[in-house]
Amino acid sequence: MTSGIRITWTLAGSGWADCTLENHQAKVELTASYITSAPEEFLTAVARLVAGETETRAQFEAEPTAYRWIFYREGMDTWTRVLELRHGSDHDNKGTEIWSSQLGIDQLARTVIRCFDEVAQTYGESGYRGKWGEHFPRTELEALRHLWHAHRRSDDT
Repeated sequence: MTSGIRITWTLAGSGWADCTLENHQAKVELTASYITSAPEEFLTAVARLVAGETETRAQFEAEPTAYRWIFYREGMDTWTRVLELRHGSDHDNKGTEIWSSQLGIDQLARTVIRCFDEVAQTYGESGYRGKWGEHFPRTELEALRHLWHAHRRSDDT
């Protein structure tokens, strides 16, 4: 398994965010627009994975480009693929894979929670709304955190 990943979410302007993925092998930058619920969709996809789904997806719209996250889970392992698509409605096979990684489910959940905890700390919830144009995804973040803690407790028993 790869050793660690870092995800950062930076508000780049009114209604725009940059998402950076990096590990010891690669670094990619994605863009997301507020025209869709990108952070909520992303957090919910990871929560579904933690809850036991074997495949889930999220998409960032960058008008007209899109970045599609495809998550797979088998046991305690996850695989993440990010595709860059010319248009958000394109089929997966029209996309170019720009990122892939394999992580434990615990490590993926912890990384995503840390990312959005840092966003809340950096901007504050009202500052986030002022720059992004929508509320901070508190409900989705806390749902993921709750599922992750429950998952970790079940691993201890």
